[in-house]
Amino acid sequence: MPLTTTQKQEIINEFQTGKGDTGSPEVQIALLTKRVTRLAEHLKDHAHDVHSRRGLLSMIAKRRRLINFLKKVDEGRVSEILKKIGMKD
Repeated sequence: MPLTTTQKQEIINEFQTGKGDTGSPEVQIALLTKRVTRLAEHLKDHAHDVHSRRGLLSMIAKRRRLINFLKKVDEGRVSEILKKIGMKD
């Protein structure tokens, strides 16, 4: 279920804030969102996969912490990234 290198690179290119940026909160939030959606699809078919569900909850919590951090730093960047990934504020 991990993202392929090309999928990661496409997400990084779309959400990077500058050339060579791979670790900004925007990129991390986008990558986590993609992983969360893929894992949620997996859990629809495999409802009893408790270990994956725990990982999903962990990823969601990490994404929430990143969003809260970015909200403290710059409110405008948060609303922009949430619009791009399709989350509500």
